[in-house]
Amino acid sequence: MERFDLGIIGGGPAGYLAAERAAEGGLKVVVFEKRALGGVCLNEGCIPSKAFLNSAKIFHYAAHGEKYGVTTKGAEIDHAVVVKRKNKVVKILVSGVKQKLKKYEVTVVDAQAKITGGKAGSFTVEAGGETYETDKLLVACGSVPVVPPIPGVEEGLEAGTVLTNREILDLTQAPASLVVIGAGVIGLEMACYFNDIGTEVTVVEMLGKCAGPTDEEISGILQKNLEKRGIRFHLNSKVTAVEGGKVTFETSEGTQSVQADKVLLSIGRRVDTEGLGLDALGVATERGAVVTDERLRTNVHGVWAAGDSNGKSMLAHTAYRESEVAVNDMLGREDRMRYDAIPSVIYTNPEVAGVGHTMATAKAAGLDVEEVTVSMRYSGRYLAEVEGGDGICKLVVDRQKNRLVGVHMIGSYTSEIIYGAGMMIETGMEIEDSKKIVFPHPTVCEVIREALFEV
Repeated sequence: MERFDLGIIGGGPAGYLAAERAAEGGLKVVVFEKRALGGVCLNEGCIPSKAFLNSAKIFHYAAHGEKYGVTTKGAEIDHAVVVKRKNKVVKILVSGVKQKLKKYEVTVVDAQAKITGGKAGSFTVEAGGETYETDKLLVACGSVPVVPPIPGVEEGLEAGTVLTNREILDLTQAPASLVVIGAGVIGLEMACYFNDIGTEVTVVEMLGKCAGPTDEEISGILQKNLEKRGIRFHLNSKVTAVEGGKVTFETSEGTQSVQADKVLLSIGRRVDTEGLGLDALGVATERGAVVTDERLRTNVHGVWAAGDSNGKSMLAHTAYRESEVAVNDMLGREDRMRYDAIPSVIYTNPEVAGVGHTMATAKAAGLDVEEVTVSMRYSGRYLAEVEGGDGICKLVVDRQKNRLVGVHMIGSYTSEIIYGAGMMIETGMEIEDSKKIVFPHPTVCEVIREALFEV
């Protein structure tokens, strides 16, 4: 029986980065991964969906460039080629993860892992018919799509008419029509892609707005833009049945239904801890999520949890940082996890990005705040590149501390800009110091500087 300093259950962003950092710190590491290194993010989430959306954006501009003085005749998109390119990108990135782990002499076990027992300083894990001993454990098991008990959903998944984010990214032929159940990040991104390439798309959402916790005004602007491009929304609508491609839902006006070739189930994700054996150690969980503190420690000494497994912020970049905090704690380095400045992005066209509090959450937290909103058209580059754009940039300012506590944007490049706002929040910069930052010109990010001078 081989012994390791650290056993990591899950080879996604939290798992593989933790393995690298721990090995760099001198630990002997084993990673258990039941599906594919890179996890959901690299294989069936963040990366493949961005490959899709980039192709759609290129096609959209090729097909609708007249307002920019560019006319392209006969522009076409081949979805099968898009999927092929997506697979190539995924293969390259997964290969890169494998090479890095090999470089750090990390042992990778391609099998489902189960904790079979142990106590602080000595844990046993079974995987692939073998037993492994580890001094420490990091749970980084990731998440899976929520499958609600809606009549017909299970049958649809078996028949292939109902899809999750995993299956829809492997369709080699785009459906003529698609119903998306859920207007969260994944649902909106896939709605945007398939709409751009010619699929008739309908989105059914139980809440009264799209984009979940996104600032309400910004989610409204996003919805309006997507509706202009042909996506139909049914908000405040509870799905009651799925039969083949027919989705039935209840609204304030009664029962309605929409028929489509395919149905995308996109109502959220849940932590994938089932069958992991956490109960063998007495690890505390809440609704399946592992309970952790600011160092990512669980209630069991020698066991940490990072990434989707703790359910705090199901984002790959959160997982990266959590894994670093956990490993630093293992190595005796002082570090703590903060969640005040975790950026979130919706990679639709236009993009939506935000970090920190919205006005609503800031007030709910008891902060004395004011909100400053400016048009993205304050940026010369935005105006030059986006014809008729209606994007905005919002700052949420703590009046007492004279600091940013939130920034929210909709428009071009916002996914690449938002980290700068996150740095201002994370470091606690006062507004007057933020105003002294020199922004390159002409750039879209200058809109943040323009907004700062409106405070």
